[in-house]
Amino acid sequence: MKNQFIHSLWIGLTAGCFGGLVGLGGGVVMIPLMVAVLKITQHKAHGTSLFALVFTGITGAITYGMKGSVDVLASLILAVTAIFTARAGARFAHSLPEWKLKRAFGGFLIFAALILLTKPYLANLYHFEIAGIAKIFTLLVIGIFAGFLAGMMGIGGGTVMVPALVIILNYGQHIAQGTSLLCMVPAGAVGAYTHLKLGNVIKTLLPGLITGIIGGTYIGSNIAHALPESYLRVIFALIIIWTGIRFLRTPKPVK
Repeated sequence: MKNQFIHSLWIGLTAGCFGGLVGLGGGVVMIPLMVAVLKITQHKAHGTSLFALVFTGITGAITYGMKGSVDVLASLILAVTAIFTARAGARFAHSLPEWKLKRAFGGFLIFAALILLTKPYLANLYHFEIAGIAKIFTLLVIGIFAGFLAGMMGIGGGTVMVPALVIILNYGQHIAQGTSLLCMVPAGAVGAYTHLKLGNVIKTLLPGLITGIIGGTYIGSNIAHALPESYLRVIFALIIIWTGIRFLRTPKPVK
């Protein structure tokens, strides 16, 4: 039990540092480490990761909110659809064979790496002028995809939500991240609860993971100000792509 806590703590610290350094959810690091080090199944890694990230999402949303970097109304609109699709995503992940879920996660890791590499240039892309009913509809659609991905992949959903808010709705990076964090508290909670009911959450790992992620996020955020972000982004992207390729190459079981 002691060794389990220590392992979950340093995995949480690593994931938190990564998220704090490059602004990408810790799930893309936490899930591969749980599978490789703790030897748990892909399904349980996704469910446990999402459950842990709900608590760190609360901390992040409060932090961003205190700095005025959260669009509360937009978060609520996003959550309207994300709540339902997060549950569907969790159930879909549970229905997949282990090898298929690993391949799907590998593809997602490569997608996340590309988002990480292009992140500095997102704000310079052409922005649509969307307001009123059209904006509400756009937020609902973004919530559909972000919620499903969060439930299925065991991540916070910001990998889809933040770029969409920046590119489509012309949000600033900080407000997009804060809004995403607040939205994924209820949506992630629904997905996590669904995973819990399906038996995909290892509750004994949560204390270490949650403690580690919160501490790691604080450490990573401070280190990020002292190191060249561009180098960090490329290094981490390459690591994620390499990990993603390994998951994509998961062999199909021989019958």
